[in-house]
Amino acid sequence: AEYNPFECIMTNIHGAENVVKASLRTKVQRVVALSTDKAASPINLYGASKLASDKIFVAANNLSGDDGARFSVARYGNVLGSRGSVLPLFRSLKASGVDHLPITDPRMTRFWITLEQGVAFVLSSLALMQGGEIFVPKIASSLVTDLAAVVAPELPIRNVGIRIGEKLHEVMITEDDARATLELDDRFVICPGYDNWSLEAYQAIGARKVEENFRYASNQNSDVLDADGLGALVARADAHVPGQEASL
Repeated sequence: AEYNPFECIMTNIHGAENVVKASLRTKVQRVVALSTDKAASPINLYGASKLASDKIFVAANNLSGDDGARFSVARYGNVLGSRGSVLPLFRSLKASGVDHLPITDPRMTRFWITLEQGVAFVLSSLALMQGGEIFVPKIASSLVTDLAAVVAPELPIRNVGIRIGEKLHEVMITEDDARATLELDDRFVICPGYDNWSLEAYQAIGARKVEENFRYASNQNSDVLDADGLGALVARADAHVPGQEASL
């Protein structure tokens, strides 16, 4: 995105606008846009463009009327094994015969979700949504160094330094968003600021407000995996990828 900002904006911002317009024109009933943890407190263009996309989808409910399309957002972390992510990178490096794995900072943490979990979360959000919410799943996080240990325990890691535009820890709910956030057993719901938006449907299923100054970050997570737990999650992710190794 930083090297090709025009395409990033065309895809993530104008693309979101196009989806909204097409949904309104064709009378689609429900839309859940897929977002990323990088949209919360963004520090690079990709994250900023996804934040703008989130805002477009949330605001689109103002255009649809009472009986029109409803729009919400699903925001989650790194999909294990997805193209361009760190898991296939580590595997590729290991297969090439390197003598170490590069880590930008040994303190770095990330949220992890399997493709199976992500699909289930989006479908359940589609069923739950009223329109305007940003849904955030309760998922695991870990040190990136633990992922390196899972993939190649025999290889040392080398600290290559954090890159510009890269975060030490990912955030999915900021302290400012927390004031509008409800908690359910399996997810958080960031509610929109519409005057006519009601909490009753969520309160009826046990939703409660999060604490003051709550922050949902990969280094402040109740579900932090060690290398063994992360290895089990990676194996689970591999089981749903045709042709992928089922164990490490």
